[in-house]
Amino acid sequence: MSTIFSSRTRKTLAVVALVATTSLSAAACGSSSDSSAASSSTKAQAPKPVAAIDALKGNDTQVTLDQGFVDALAALKLTPGTIGTAQLTEGALVFPITGGNVTVFKPGTVSPYVIGQIQHEGSGLSLAAGGTKVELTNLNVDPGVSRVYGDVSVNGKSVANSAYLFKLDGRTLKPLATGSGTATLEGTKVAISPVAAPLLNQTFKTDAVKPGLLVGIAKITVDTTSGD
Repeated sequence: MSTIFSSRTRKTLAVVALVATTSLSAAACGSSSDSSAASSSTKAQAPKPVAAIDALKGNDTQVTLDQGFVDALAALKLTPGTIGTAQLTEGALVFPITGGNVTVFKPGTVSPYVIGQIQHEGSGLSLAAGGTKVELTNLNVDPGVSRVYGDVSVNGKSVANSAYLFKLDGRTLKPLATGSGTATLEGTKVAISPVAAPLLNQTFKTDAVKPGLLVGIAKITVDTTSGD
């Protein structure tokens, strides 16, 4: 997932829009046959982050559901729902951001160039059919590995914690947008993971849920005005 964000003090996340488009300062250069000098040179050339949030909080992650996913749920007679503070409105799932941290490097200097986590404690998604209800909660986005983890329960009984539920594809990500006290990243594709697909198939006694099934497009909005 190609993502985000802001300054270490979190005073103005909007400044990242400017910082992220400028080049990093040139690394110190030089050469020496002396091993200690070579070590110093290596350290000097190590990339530095262009932005970071050490204590991430507010606003939310929104996933606009793909029509193919909606049709698949209908074909399987699965009814989607929300858990806790999540909302399902106008064809989109909305999960409030409750914590985490993100560090961003200049693209091309390191891989992955975004590391951290975006937490959504106390909310989630449910799928129900034929008296069986699966709940996917406490979603945690890890942009460094392009994955979303979460807890899984079936009919109220826990079956997995921090399971790999969704995979992310940030190649369609739009540039960072800022304004009115927020910063927004939109365009990352969210798909069913190769771990979640067989779990759902087994639970609902089907083979129709395929790994890579597109769930929707993510939009992450973060408050830029609150303090640490």
